[in-house]
Parts: sequence; C-alpha cells; structure tokens
Amino acid sequence: MLVLTRKLNDAIQIGDDIEIKVLAIEGDQIKLGIAAPKNIEIYRKEIYLDIQNQNNEAANISADLIKLLSQKDD
Repeated sequence: MLVLTRKLNDAIQIGDDIEIKVLAIEGDQIKLGIAAPKNIEIYRKEIYLDIQNQNNEAANISADLIKLLSQKDD
C-alpha cells in the first residue's frame, strides 16, 4: 500500500485517466473529488462490498433454482 500525505487542493494521479483531489478538510473528515472516465465504476468500499455480496447471493439462488428445476423434470 502506498501512503501519501496531501494538503487541501493537492491531487494524486493514477495512470493517465484518474485524478483524486482533496477538496475540503472538515474536522476528522476529508472530501475527495475523483475525476475518471465514465466507464470506470467508483464506489465507496462498503457499497462495493454490499454489491459483491448481493451478486454472490443472487448467483447462489440461481444455482439452487436451476438444480431444483432440473430435479423437477426428472
């Protein structure tokens, strides 16, 4: 993991297309602005993990349903 110190209005460049900029510092919170191409999906970590869990649950339900339907045809 790369750890950097940034001040207000400082930025971090990732590759050619992604820039992360410190927009505000308010107490123990910072506001980040992320400039990236529209085809790059950007989520807060907790939202990303929730989406992954929901996708896994949906895949498991689909597999269980396929198994149930295949047994019904027998």
